[in-house]
Amino acid sequence: MKRKNKKFQKRSSTSSLNKLSLFQKTDGKFNRSCPLSIKNAPVIDYKNISLLKKYLSENDKILSSKITSVSSGKQKKLTREIKKAKILGLI
Repeated sequence: MKRKNKKFQKRSSTSSLNKLSLFQKTDGKFNRSCPLSIKNAPVIDYKNISLLKKYLSENDKILSSKITSVSSGKQKKLTREIKKAKILGLI
């Protein structure tokens, strides 16, 4: 009688959560433009708390530009202003 080796068997059922992740990059099919570079965009300032809170996580960490699709120049300015607001105690 042959024994089946369970170590090397493939798993037939994989959950859909493993396949799709919120933070995975798309295949380049969907490119969004920077929301802070468009016409009539809000000014990035340490006093504009409502804008800065949009780019913070629940734990008050700054979200990456890959998630928020902000350009690198605006991301640096956004980071600087968020840190300034944290130091002043506004956030």
